[in-house]
Amino acid sequence: MFFLMSGNDKKKKAAPARKPENLDRVKELFTSGRFPVTTTAELDDDRKVGKILGLVVSRGYDSEDAFFGMAARAVNKGAQAIVGYQENVAFHPDGSKFFTCYGTAVQFESSRNVPQSAGALPAMTRAIA
Repeated sequence: MFFLMSGNDKKKKAAPARKPENLDRVKELFTSGRFPVTTTAELDDDRKVGKILGLVVSRGYDSEDAFFGMAARAVNKGAQAIVGYQENVAFHPDGSKFFTCYGTAVQFESSRNVPQSAGALPAMTRAIA
């Protein structure tokens, strides 16, 4: 009986939302065109995907915060681009929106050791698109 009554006294504080430290740097990289984000599995230029670093996800009540949070997580992993980018928006009856942005963080092949089959992306990336 003691355990049933004692739980109401303690209230947990909500953790403050963390923002990536390099958010301003990531915004500058994206707006200058040095960090491409594409909804397809390929990039328009001659650069080929060399390494898949994994899925990056960010959520927020502001679309810009969710997008650049995702990009900042990718940059923190060492990514040079995001392919297969998608976003979802959840609408609440009170009128608020909740954004989820996600994509695959990738690095490019180096020009020194390009394999023979450089024209095709790995199978994991093609499944995203």
